[in-house]
Order: sequence, then structure tokens, then C-alpha cells
Amino acid sequence: MPEIHTSPVRPIRPAVLADEAALGELDRSTWSTLHAVTPKPQPPYAPFFDDRHKPEDLLVAEGERAPGEVCLAGYLRLVPPTPLACNVHVRQIQGLAVADWARGRGVARHLLRAAFVAARSDGANRMTLRVLGHNAPARALYESEGFVVEGVLPGEFFLGGRYVDDVMMGRSLAP
Repeated sequence: MPEIHTSPVRPIRPAVLADEAALGELDRSTWSTLHAVTPKPQPPYAPFFDDRHKPEDLLVAEGERAPGEVCLAGYLRLVPPTPLACNVHVRQIQGLAVADWARGRGVARHLLRAAFVAARSDGANRMTLRVLGHNAPARALYESEGFVVEGVLPGEFFLGGRYVDDVMMGRSLAP
């Protein structure tokens, strides 16, 4: 993916292997049943990158945690939803995380907009995602960026002692 410039955050860029430790730490520090359906990570931690999670699938945002201290602020994982030729025109967001210190600075919105540009440049004309029904902040962000609810699997997950809906959202990438 090409480097994508957005403001006011630093340019969004593709991940590189050297980001692995920071991405793993970000993933673990932001884990919550608000958005995760997998168990809380426990040591020894699995590598962040593997056969299904490659650097080229991630966009990363950097920011200043403190003056002069630039570090990873967030990431978005963008992949084809299937290996099928009949839906090569679709990209799916399969992960978005923002560091606690970077929340409220527009990082997630900039990652989303960079993902739209990257997906279009890769020939996609549609984007989809899944979000947990009780994750109101994420759903509001996605809706503000043009995603609409296209389906709901009621009570699909049992998290934190309650059943939670799995909400499918999508949007066109047409200009």
C-alpha cells in the first residue's frame, strides 16, 4: 500500500515487520469485551504477525504521546474478505485499535479514511466490517463515515456474562 497523507495526525503508513512488538503491545493494551471476541491475551504471547496477519494488511498511525515521543497510536487491518475472485472488489476491516493515550484525536477516523483510499487504489469498490452490537462508539464512528447496518446476528457471542449481537456493516467506495 502506498503512504497515505492525512492530517492532523502523522501520515498513515503500511505496517512493517519492525512494528510487530509495538502492534502486539497495542493489541494487548486495548483488549476489551467491548470489541474482542477472543479471550484476553496471556503470556507467552503469540506473534502479532503470522500467516493470516501480515504487515502488508495493516495501516498504522503514529503520534506523539509526549512532546518528541513518537510512537504507534493505532492500526487498521484491511483484507479481502475471501480468496474468491467473485468478491475481489470488496475489502473488509478485520481489526481497528487506537492506543488509550491517542483516543479523541481523530486517529480511528484517519485510519478509516486512509483505508478507503488504499482499498480504492487496490481496485475495491466496497468495504465491509463486523462490529459488536454494544460497541456504540465504534458504530457511531462507522456510521459517520458512511457505513450502514446490513445485517445483525442476534446474540451471536456470549461476552462478559451476556449475549451480544454481531453487526455487519458496509459502504460503497464509489466517489
